[in-house]
Amino acid sequence: MTVLDPAAIDAELAARRLGWERGDNELVKVVRRRNFAEALAFVNAVGALAEEANHHPDIDIRWNTVTLRLSTHSAGGVTAADLNLAASIDELDAGAPEGS
Repeated sequence: MTVLDPAAIDAELAARRLGWERGDNELVKVVRRRNFAEALAFVNAVGALAEEANHHPDIDIRWNTVTLRLSTHSAGGVTAADLNLAASIDELDAGAPEGS
């Protein structure tokens, strides 16, 4: 897989209207839910997407806050696989009930 340069990543994030930030060699998204149970349900849904894509984010969960980090570790940075999974996670997040 080809690692994308920062300009290409920024262009893709903007073109796809993805709700992610570009970090050091990774994409980062912070999602908040009303409580731990809803945050955990979101993590489980992300896990299902990751399994389907065979591409897995690093996930940190702190009560109602979930931080997701996407990077293709084997390639050493952000690739198209990360952007594609980011788009799927954004769709999942957009489908969350109001107030979540």
